[in-house]
Amino acid sequence: MAKAGLIESVVRGKFKITQRGLVLLDKRPPKIDLALLGQFPEFLQFFKGAPTPKAPTEKSQTLEQTPQELLESSYQALHDQIATDLLDRVSKSTPRFFEKLVVDLLVAMGYGGSHADAGQAIGKSGDDGIDGIIKEDRLGLDAVYVQAKRWKGTVGRPEVQSFAGSLEGHRARKGVFITTSQFSSEAREYVNRIEKKIILIDGDQLANLSLEFGIGVEPVTTYRVQRIDSDYFEEE
Repeated sequence: MAKAGLIESVVRGKFKITQRGLVLLDKRPPKIDLALLGQFPEFLQFFKGAPTPKAPTEKSQTLEQTPQELLESSYQALHDQIATDLLDRVSKSTPRFFEKLVVDLLVAMGYGGSHADAGQAIGKSGDDGIDGIIKEDRLGLDAVYVQAKRWKGTVGRPEVQSFAGSLEGHRARKGVFITTSQFSSEAREYVNRIEKKIILIDGDQLANLSLEFGIGVEPVTTYRVQRIDSDYFEEE
């Protein structure tokens, strides 16, 4: 329902109904299911532009998908939902918390040296569009310049070009621009044309990397999928 814009998160575990939800409630629908939610564009976009979903019967599920395919599709749906919720939480966080998340993620990915090193480097510069300077490896053989911004609108070429100019001012060759929003196509084309190596991490990538490296999430259940070992049953 949140993906359809019917409710919105207030704090953890608490939601409130939106104006759209009130309008729908006044119509007294007999039930709220996938078919009903499919009338809202945001919900369809969440399902990657799929046609209005209909609640499948057990028989149709069996004919259309194998148990492993059902497991994989269910996993992907859960992954996408958690990524969306995670990005929403990050977007509403304080600047200080966002800096902490960036530090945790970069260290988990192998950059920045220790947490202490990365924590001192991120959020302490603020010099000419640079939010931090971290080690590319534990030995600090090279440096990576970071700009991490919670953004509401699309980050365009001017912002990225300004960051590239900041790198030039520091005689730096590598940079990472992290945002909770998204980058315009012009911004992405720009970084592909320049000599300096600038990596753009948008909100979706930030959420997926956080999931991949276990930042801000915790495991709930693990399923072990097995198959028959044909070699075991071969008789000499």
